[in-house]
Amino acid sequence: MNDFTTTFSVDQTPEQAFAAINNVRGWWTGDIQGSTDTLGAEFTYRYEDVHYSKQKITQLIPGRKVVWLVVDSKLNFVKDKSEWAGTEITFDIARKGDKTEVSFTHRGLVPEFECFDDCSSAWGGYVNSSLRNFITASKAQPNQREAVQVVRHQDFTTSFSVDQTPEEAFAAINNVRGWWSEEIEGGTDKLNDEFTYRYKDVHHCKIKLTEVIPGKRVVWLVLENYFNFTEDKTEWLGTEMCFEISENDGKTEIRFTHRGLVPEYECFEICSNSWGFYVNGSLRSLITSGDGQPNRSDRPNLVEANF
Repeated sequence: MNDFTTTFSVDQTPEQAFAAINNVRGWWTGDIQGSTDTLGAEFTYRYEDVHYSKQKITQLIPGRKVVWLVVDSKLNFVKDKSEWAGTEITFDIARKGDKTEVSFTHRGLVPEFECFDDCSSAWGGYVNSSLRNFITASKAQPNQREAVQVVRHQDFTTSFSVDQTPEEAFAAINNVRGWWSEEIEGGTDKLNDEFTYRYKDVHHCKIKLTEVIPGKRVVWLVLENYFNFTEDKTEWLGTEMCFEISENDGKTEIRFTHRGLVPEYECFEICSNSWGFYVNGSLRSLITSGDGQPNRSDRPNLVEANF
């Protein structure tokens, strides 16, 4: 029984992290009603008819801890639509050296749940990407329709920094099975290599490596694509995924850009969410610890879940 958990560190203070977490509308998605920063308050989250939940704030310790109890939930894509009910969403904040560590745990969200793959992927994107960016730059990626209008015509991009060398980052990026998915066939580390990803009838794509510059840059071109959840099932076709690696103030910065993945695309919210998890969460973990969080052979990749 392993609860979903993920952790990141920032340069900001615990108080700044605490304030950002409680500004839920700034980093989560959908329609949120009610107070999100008062002990005992309840707020609801709704995304169309896909997901509804009501959270009660049961712990609120400034600069240290936030806990929400899910008192009601409805997920329309699983058999037991109340799987979240009774679970707890916890944010633990601690000072570690000159950094602030934020540890997120969804207690009760376990692999036995039908929604686990979808929900853990979505949480990874929102916590490791949107919330982290909101704390560090007051600029989140909540994927709200209003936010989409602001960034229209912009490719999806995200970045993070690590202590490891550019060469170590480069090696991890090319170990695609170690951070994206085990459901990959073909070479993933040499110029002009082609590999395919497939998950049942949900998503299939074929990718070619068009640039491979050790320690500096990797570029993939999408040659074929199929989604079963969008009207235009080829939306990724012809787009490029670019990994830029550079040294900055003693750190190695990795910037990921999916060129052509823009808010006009029907798949934008799903794909940007998922990339947020796989890049900021799984790839970063593979670089720093040697252990990524790729889709296993029985797990989906890009899923239509916006939590």
